[in-house]
Amino acid sequence: MPILSPDELAKEKVAAVQEYSLLAGHSVANIFRQPRYLGDLLIQADLIGVGSLPIVTLTGLSIGAVLALQTSSTLQQFGSVSLTGQLVSFSMIKEIGPVLTSLMVAGRAATGMASELGSMKVTEQIDAMRALGTDPMKKLVTPRLFATVIMLFFLTIIADFMGLLGGYIVAITLLGLTTQQYWTSAYQQLQFADVFQGLSKPFFFGFIIATVGCYYGFSTKGGTQGVGRSTTQAMVASSVLILIFDFFITRLLIGVFGR
Repeated sequence: MPILSPDELAKEKVAAVQEYSLLAGHSVANIFRQPRYLGDLLIQADLIGVGSLPIVTLTGLSIGAVLALQTSSTLQQFGSVSLTGQLVSFSMIKEIGPVLTSLMVAGRAATGMASELGSMKVTEQIDAMRALGTDPMKKLVTPRLFATVIMLFFLTIIADFMGLLGGYIVAITLLGLTTQQYWTSAYQQLQFADVFQGLSKPFFFGFIIATVGCYYGFSTKGGTQGVGRSTTQAMVASSVLILIFDFFITRLLIGVFGR
């Protein structure tokens, strides 16, 4: 890998941000243009949504059970084990559910997009599409973007429910709580602001996953080795951006709703 001077490195990073911004903008604008490519959209929804369902379900169930175990040891010191359901629901719905689901989907979907589009790029299939009059951005990027955003929303709901279910299993088997105690505590303190915060984040995170994965796929160079690099970079970049934007989105929503 050649060593670049500071000014060349800065120019390269600025150019990358510009190319990513253009790709993201065009992919959003293409949603409102014909043709729609609904078949590609359904295929991507199946690959991203149904394909990610097992890992998302397992992650939610495991995290909910661990949360119940970890919080119960602290709550026992204050005689408030009955609040276990409330802490699990708050943690899963507001923060852990959307973030962990997005990271799991990023590990599967962003890398898949980067490798698939990268392979098409190095084998000149994308250039062939342009030569035949097909817009690769609309054909390849927009269906993936729309499918990721929509399916991540539903995957987050499933992960939240499985997290609550995992906490419930621990609560009744290890903590001695009744079904009524757990579920009453889990939902009675939730407000619209809490649910809105948790279910609005997947739209932002889905946008990041799809655009980053497609960007690295379209910018692949160097044959099969380049495909491998793009796949790794897509995973790392999407995960880092999710964690960074999660802070700013959370800060904004707390400022709006006050909790």
